Amino acid sequence: MGARYVPSCLLCIALGLCSTLAADDSGSNGSSVNTTRPPHIVLVVADDLGWNDVPFTRTNICAIHTPTLSKLADEGVVLMNYYVQPICTPTRNCIMSGRHPILTGLQHGVIRDAVPNGLPLNETTMPQMLKKYGYATHMIGKWH
Repeated sequence: MGARYVPSCLLCIALGLCSTLAADDSGSNGSSVNTTRPPHIVLVVADDLGWNDVPFTRTNICAIHTPTLSKLADEGVVLMNYYVQPICTPTRNCIMSGRHPILTGLQHGVIRDAVPNGLPLNETTMPQMLKKYGYATHMIGKWH
């Protein structure tokens, strides 16, 4: 079978490495303390990622060595059937708001510098929801 290409594929890795950690506390009473932490969530969005561009798809075609990304994929959850919009702004709108871009007015183009529109301020974003559950959030990269 030929190489399968998935334009603008979303690679999402949710790490469960710290979902349930049982810390053995050798305190004065000798009891152990169970500490439950929410799982780490790491979203990696790669525009124009092809199916064979990463080794964890197990196609044995990718010649690129990505040990860290492969480890994250092996120890986490990789969503392989969740595809994104054809350009960046609608894609990030969906990820951040959970809503289809047509519902937020961000379906047609890319938000550029000094453009007075964007995600409506009344939309609840994923980082806002995660903060309600005790997560610290951070973004590296671009919006559009």
